[in-house]
Formats: sequence, structure tokens, C-alpha cells
Amino acid sequence: MTESPAVNDARERIRTDQPHTARIWNYWLGGKDNYPVDQQAGDQIRRLHPGIGDYALADREFLGRAVRHLAGDRGIRQFLDIGTGLPSADNTHEVAQRVAPESRIVYVDNDPIVLAHAEALLTSTPQGRTDYLDEDLRNVDTILEHASRTLDMSEPVALVLLGVVIFVEDDEEAYGIVRRLVDALPRGSHLVLSHTVTRPDMPDVDAAVAFWNEHGTPKLTQRTPNAVARFFDGLELLQPGVVSCNRWRPESGDGELPAEVAMFGGVGRKA
Repeated sequence: MTESPAVNDARERIRTDQPHTARIWNYWLGGKDNYPVDQQAGDQIRRLHPGIGDYALADREFLGRAVRHLAGDRGIRQFLDIGTGLPSADNTHEVAQRVAPESRIVYVDNDPIVLAHAEALLTSTPQGRTDYLDEDLRNVDTILEHASRTLDMSEPVALVLLGVVIFVEDDEEAYGIVRRLVDALPRGSHLVLSHTVTRPDMPDVDAAVAFWNEHGTPKLTQRTPNAVARFFDGLELLQPGVVSCNRWRPESGDGELPAEVAMFGGVGRKA
């Protein structure tokens, strides 16, 4: 298959001499779309915070549980996934269409690394549909206009923002972006959001983020759990609220909650 000019351009823009968050995340998840520079940075971060690799797994599993719940129990058939990241096992469309084959998904990311692999996100069941937009989270109007070509914006949509608002440093800008996106969606829509957190009992996380911001790209902004919860202001927050991602409705275990990771998430409904 001949690649599009956009994909070819994306491949040419990929830097292999500098560590990158999406590729390090991929490395921690056991993927193959990373380079030695990412592996070295990932290992250094893991030395600073040995549990950091668990964040990636917790976040990925949180995505699966949230999407299954929304597609299965809440009847959501449309998903707008912004800050998609590199394709991995059980992407949003795979989870949703496994439950409801007619589900429609729009992915959005402005990372040339993700664009170069976007063909893996564009598979779909015959009954459903997937689409990909190469765009920055900040360009809300463009995202919504493009998404409306695939999604029916008069029907509920699940807005998925996993580990992406951490790249918006200014608090008011970050809250404003999420608010504009949610405001554009109809009643019955849901917000699924995760974010790394800073907390006094997790000091090694701060050290790992500081290391990353000194050596890697793009830069990360941590927020407290209360600050993460603020993204859900005005929404009906589903139980158990904004919690460590691995504690959001775990589907296995002996009833005891797993140890917290510094990646918190939640799901909220627009009433």
C-alpha cells in the first residue's frame, strides 16, 4: 500500500536522537515502536521511580474498562479520542466495536510519530467507522468540525482525554480547552480523562517528571488530585470518582484495592 504524503512527511519529522513520551510509553507497555534513546530515558526514569511503568499499564487498562462500561452499560456509540498516542493492543475502537460493532470513533493527535502509525487506528468493523485527524488539542474548533463528519453531534459522545492535558502548562488554558469540548457535546455525553498527579506521599514521581522535562519532549505538567477533579466540574461524576486509574472499577482481584499509582482518572456524564 502506498503511504500518503502526510504519512511520509510525518516519518521525515520523527526525531530518533531525542527521547519522546509516546515512544517511552510504548516501551513501558512492551511495544516495539521505540528507539534506544527512548529505552535509555525510560530506564533512567524507572530508576528514579521504579513503579512508573505501572502507570502506562494502569492507564491503558482504565481506558479499556471505561470504554467497555460506556459502550456496554451506557449505550454510547460514538467516541472522540484526543491525544491518542501510539497504537497498542485494545485501542478505543477495538474495545468499543467489540461491544457494539456499529460504534464510530474519531482519533486526534498532532504527533508525527502517531500519524506515521495511524493506519493501525483506521481499521473498523463494517458496521462502524474510524477516522484520524492530525491536529493539536488546542485547536478545538477544527477538531469539532472534523469530528462532525464522522460523529453525529446531536447524539451522545464519549470524549476521551487520556494523559494529554498534562501537556498544557497553563491551568486556565487546560480547563478552558476541556470545558469548550464538553460544552460542544450534547447531554448524555461523557468525559473520560486521566492525568499524572503530584502528591506529598509520591515524591519520586516529581523527580521522574523533573528528569523528563530536562531531557525529553514534550514537557509535562503535573497537577494535584483535586486539580484533576476540577476538569469534571459541572458533570455527574461516576463512582468511584477521580481515583488512581487502577482503582477505577477494577474487574479482577480479591476485593482489595491495588496500590495507588500517580496516574488518576475518572468518568463524568453531562446531564
